[in-house]
Amino acid sequence: MRALGAALLLLLSVLHLALCAEDYYKVLGLKRDANDREIKSAYRQLSKKFHPDKNPGDATAKDKFVEVSEAYEALSDPKTRKIYDQYGHDGLKQHQQQGGGGGHHDPFDIFSRFFGGSGHFGQPSERRGPNLEMRVQIALRDFYNGQTVEFHWDKQEICEHCDGTGAEDKVVDTCGKCGGRGIVIQKHMIAPGMYQQIQTHCDQCGGRGKSIKHTCHVCQGQRVIRQQTPVSVTIQRGIAKDARIVYENEADASPDYVAGDLIVTLNEKEPTPEDNPGHVDGANFRRRGDDLFWKEVISLREAWMGDWTRNLTHLDGHVVELKRERGQVIQPGHVETVVGEGMPIWHEDGDSVYHKTEFGNLYVEYAVVLPDQMESGMEKEFWAVWQKWRGKIGVDLHKDSGRPERPTDLWKDRHHEEL
Repeated sequence: MRALGAALLLLLSVLHLALCAEDYYKVLGLKRDANDREIKSAYRQLSKKFHPDKNPGDATAKDKFVEVSEAYEALSDPKTRKIYDQYGHDGLKQHQQQGGGGGHHDPFDIFSRFFGGSGHFGQPSERRGPNLEMRVQIALRDFYNGQTVEFHWDKQEICEHCDGTGAEDKVVDTCGKCGGRGIVIQKHMIAPGMYQQIQTHCDQCGGRGKSIKHTCHVCQGQRVIRQQTPVSVTIQRGIAKDARIVYENEADASPDYVAGDLIVTLNEKEPTPEDNPGHVDGANFRRRGDDLFWKEVISLREAWMGDWTRNLTHLDGHVVELKRERGQVIQPGHVETVVGEGMPIWHEDGDSVYHKTEFGNLYVEYAVVLPDQMESGMEKEFWAVWQKWRGKIGVDLHKDSGRPERPTDLWKDRHHEEL
């Protein structure tokens, strides 16, 4: 019984640790096998969502911001994440108390290191970095159906190895030459008893006012590094082409300023075979606002006699039927309006209980293709039919136009003189 009790106690302890190990993952909305990129992405979104500056007076948001910061701090470091996965909160806490590092830091400090600048939004006294604009080419079907796409760009990030200090040991001292001012005053004698003072950047610290003894081997003392950074872009159904999506404080980061905004512009790209694996007709639609346009080619027989059907495969795979009954004539260049088969009309609530998506129209222009040659028998038959009905109901377009029957004498005289 004693052995059974000990085994049961051990099992409960293991279960307790397993449940605890899931807490931080739940806070970030991640699975236990999440990679570093997913952890960073989750922190990026949640920390900005619950930041106290964006939720003034909301104690719940502040608590959530702290939880998100703690979860990111534990899971972003491979060593502490491994301890957390194996031993849970208690094991991680014990590791930190034993001097293992990774203790809880100020959540605003974590936010600052991640985004650059201070841990707060909109501080008027802080220098702000430049915004960065990028264009992303999006297929028409993604504008129609909605999609999440990911691209990478070469972003300047604060060096995580040295926490943006530039020092391998993260120790930064005041520059002994400029006294931390970043500038030095030099005197030059321009004449006996006359001196000129020149203010220049300190050449020892590069104008930063700080000095380090051991240069970080990752950033080479630059405090920042360039690395490929993923950006996830959510394209809402029906959003306008050339729409701009703003990612606050996600431009180039630096310890010297608050990161600017990353502005992504959505451009519609020309259709290619690679973008249309299903060979749907809709991939070749043309878009204008909320409406779509399509040119349908029909034969002379179809335009003249009717009795045909076309099935267009739309951008989401559903079929739009075009048809004419026998005897229905279509004039070349005729435009047919198919109501409700255009683009989804964008709305911030999307297709939800609060809003039902509406659609623009599809405009189909008909182009009639005439045969460039006929067999002799067919030509004779057509000629006989035309001559039969021409005498009964035919219209002489030349006569009805009011134009002269033959060239005038004046035209003949001029033509003769030219010859």
